[in-house]
Amino acid sequence: MLPESIREELRAIVGEKNCLDKQEALVAYSYDATPMQQALPDVVVMPKSTAEIQQVMRVAARYHIPIVTRGAGSNLCGGTIPVGGGIVLVLSRMNQIVEIDEQNLTITVQPGVRTVDIHQAVEALGLFYPPDPGSMVISTIGGNIALNSGGLRGLKYGTTKDYVLGLEAVLPNGEVIRTGGKLMKDVAGYDLTKLLVGSEGTLAIITEAILKLIPKPQTQRVMLAMFADMAQAARSVSDIIANRIIPGTLEFLDQGTIRVVEGFKQIGLPTDAAAILLIGQDGEPQTVDRDMEQIAAICEKNDAVQIKVATTAEEADEVMTARRSALAALSRMRPTTILEDATVPRAAIAQMVAAIQEITERYGLQICTFGHAGDGNLHPTCMTDARNTEEIERVEHAFEEIFAAAIDLGGTITGEHGVGIVKAPYLEWKVGAAGMEIMKGIKHAFDPHNLLNPDKMFAKQSRNRVVVQRA
Repeated sequence: MLPESIREELRAIVGEKNCLDKQEALVAYSYDATPMQQALPDVVVMPKSTAEIQQVMRVAARYHIPIVTRGAGSNLCGGTIPVGGGIVLVLSRMNQIVEIDEQNLTITVQPGVRTVDIHQAVEALGLFYPPDPGSMVISTIGGNIALNSGGLRGLKYGTTKDYVLGLEAVLPNGEVIRTGGKLMKDVAGYDLTKLLVGSEGTLAIITEAILKLIPKPQTQRVMLAMFADMAQAARSVSDIIANRIIPGTLEFLDQGTIRVVEGFKQIGLPTDAAAILLIGQDGEPQTVDRDMEQIAAICEKNDAVQIKVATTAEEADEVMTARRSALAALSRMRPTTILEDATVPRAAIAQMVAAIQEITERYGLQICTFGHAGDGNLHPTCMTDARNTEEIERVEHAFEEIFAAAIDLGGTITGEHGVGIVKAPYLEWKVGAAGMEIMKGIKHAFDPHNLLNPDKMFAKQSRNRVVVQRA
């Protein structure tokens, strides 16, 4: 509980209505999209400017109050849970597109701008901002930068880090730093821009970003390829890439996901298919037509039972929307839905899917898998019930084995959701003890008093590495 004197200081900075401490407000900001994670803050503060954030940060530094920065709350790793209480700093009021620079092909935005609003603003000018996380309709660009969000177009276009050219950020002592700029080349010192992207709010508070834009693709086509065997779908992914074709979108849905999404959206997906590949390509019309023909031939060679090409823009959009609704559809099945994002090299997708299936069956769980097959980022999603403690224990053991299997295949414990609370016990499995010490040293250099998003990324105790049992 913060003393009233500190609350008064915060109210003086942001105004009475933007400093919330009623119980209902504290509860509303005590959780994000991560299941089974919740903690009450002491106060919720909503600044309108970088200057206000500086003042709030100086108050926090003076009294050693933890600060958790929050956007739309769509985080899936517990990254915006205020586990130590303190201040939740909500950046939704900082929601301005500052500038679209068509000469330098950049857009400058505040952190509270929704990702979809960036897409719409630049596409109206014939430009393109490719990163498109599944939550883009609600997620904010500040959260995307903090987590280095990916999305359906990651295979061809990369992730958020590939489009962040410069940042303005407030340090834990209240000072402002500016990194990068409207530059294609800049090697002046360490790359602090890239260091802050994906730092999960543990190093600084991002208050403005300069993002790279590219010309909008002339055309887009979408195809569905249905398979009676999951291994055939996985082989098709590897073969497409091996043939030097880089689709704009290359998504994977297993049978469980297909059935749930079809029940939710009813767009005619074949519920008897073992797997579906959703494949999109964009660019110049002739190139797109050639690539789609070659992709269809590859899928047929791998015994696709049906190939369906969207004939209108509306049909293509319907298919893509159905894919983006996978989590929402699965969430209707049982009270608790746990979405993960183990990632492996593309060539190991078939092995990873098989490992997930084997682990699922061995633990007697309901796990559906979908994800970004083109970049190896799979989303095993467990439908369960948090009230069933025995089942939840099995879920935890199953995901531990899934993370271990991903690492065994040359992969990682998270491709786009971040570490936060949920993955913190497993981070050392990926980076090793020496890597952990380097990361902790970077955290201390930026934040010596551990004020920004404490208790995230670095677990108090790492889990012992599990050995995956092979059948």
